Amino acid sequence: MTVIELPDDQAAALNAKAAAQGLTLTAWLRTLAELDASPQTPRSAKEAVERILELQKNVKPDPEGWTVKDYINYGRP
Repeated sequence: MTVIELPDDQAAALNAKAAAQGLTLTAWLRTLAELDASPQTPRSAKEAVERILELQKNVKPDPEGWTVKDYINYGRP
């Protein structure tokens, strides 16, 4: 086991992030370490398309009806 010393305020902030995900600080840090240690294999085009479509299901239309271009150009002369 390794002990890492942190200031109390940083430890509390990390503990709060872990609790927000329903995890103990130890479990949360273990999850982060496993994610970072796992090799990132590139996705195939099919997997990328499936992931994009999955993400798009959660996208809600802008309540004002603005497009991305509208937001980019907002306030520009």
